[in-house]
Amino acid sequence: MPSDLHTHTTFSDGKLTPEELIAAAKEAGLHYIAITDHDTVDGIAHLYDNGLYPAKSIGIIPGIEFSAHHPTQEIHILGYNIDIFCTELIDKLSEVTNARWDRFSEIVSKLNGLGYEISEAEVLQIAGTSKSISRSHIGRVLVKKGYFPSVREAFDVLLSKGKPAYVAHYRLEVEDILSLIKAAGGQAVLAHPKLVHDDALVEALCQKGIEGLEVFYPQHDAEDTERYRKLAEKYSLFMTGGSDFHGFPTRYPTKLGEFTIEDAYAKELYRPEKA
Repeated sequence: MPSDLHTHTTFSDGKLTPEELIAAAKEAGLHYIAITDHDTVDGIAHLYDNGLYPAKSIGIIPGIEFSAHHPTQEIHILGYNIDIFCTELIDKLSEVTNARWDRFSEIVSKLNGLGYEISEAEVLQIAGTSKSISRSHIGRVLVKKGYFPSVREAFDVLLSKGKPAYVAHYRLEVEDILSLIKAAGGQAVLAHPKLVHDDALVEALCQKGIEGLEVFYPQHDAEDTERYRKLAEKYSLFMTGGSDFHGFPTRYPTKLGEFTIEDAYAKELYRPEKA
């Protein structure tokens, strides 16, 4: 059976609730799934509080996706098998969440100044249960109000780095993220290395204490996959992969199960004692 180790829920910027994501994973025949919301473990905590984690018919790996600070490149680090009740983790995530809220307010203010009439309340309505307010939520409001035909175009014109409504957000340093994941009992994996757009930097990160590399990813072609496989082997890193599923029709994969990895990679990560 296949697995997927990179997914998002409504607790960050995904379309499906944690319950809906698990139901979709079961329907797709997935054996293992990791929930890796941006800067939050609230989705996993929600499942736990409602008696849905651990699940009987599918292995759920508790995870998270951090954005790391870098002056020029986008670096994302996945944490797997983290203790969602780790005090150090919870305290730091609260700090990151507060910074996200400040940023979202500033972006809305910039948009208003540019003539785009959207409110914080409209963004929060789109965000729903998510405390991890993102530019994607703001982009969806801009689309809903008819300013742009797609979120991608909203990013291209306004929200991307260097555009009129862009506001830099608070990011932890790579070393701090690795330390935090370790403190929470987890394993750190460099996400979608091709999207770093600098393989020399990717290789340097592989030597900083990263334990795994996301070799299998929708935007990696066969040549990319082989290159990152060799890099993982060079530094004795375990290999992971996932769809980066968000559930929106404009972003592949639109359906869970369209991009999967072999169970063997998930089994290497799965910790029954964490469930």
